[in-house]
Amino acid sequence: MFRSQKSIIRVALAIGLIVIGAPVEAQAPGPRTGAAPTFRPESFFLGHTEGTGLLKIVLGRRHSVRVHGYGRIAPDGTLILDQNIEQAGKPLKHRRWVMRSVGGGRYTATLSDATGPVVGEVQGNVMNLDFPANGGLRIRQTLVLAADGQSAANRLSIYKFGIVVGQLNEVIKRVD
Repeated sequence: MFRSQKSIIRVALAIGLIVIGAPVEAQAPGPRTGAAPTFRPESFFLGHTEGTGLLKIVLGRRHSVRVHGYGRIAPDGTLILDQNIEQAGKPLKHRRWVMRSVGGGRYTATLSDATGPVVGEVQGNVMNLDFPANGGLRIRQTLVLAADGQSAANRLSIYKFGIVVGQLNEVIKRVD
């Protein structure tokens, strides 16, 4: 591969990860514990939330990220979550999740950063999300609700050609 091709691929991956706007190196999600409540995104993300974490891109350095969210429930029961993402040296980025329960612990969503549908599944205090993103990336995200129900560990992995090219570890806390 020519040097310019490597540079183009690296820049494309970096841009794709920035578009996603996610962080790496908070505590990694753990398994469900008996004391933890069931993860219900329509409850957890209602009102104000704040996430802090670090994003690590392959062959790059870590970037701190802060996410301010505000969630509300639409009349049809859909969760609408607006987020502003702050990343050092980057302009403020806005994204929107629109998420709906389809029963049995399953969710469908749209996300302004996704290039296709978002699918989610809750098992106890763990929610797994999966969706495609710009640049041929695939995002797999695991949120683990803490026993107090007021915070969640978020582990997001970014894949290109089935290989992990970036990771985010973030802690999300309910603010109100």
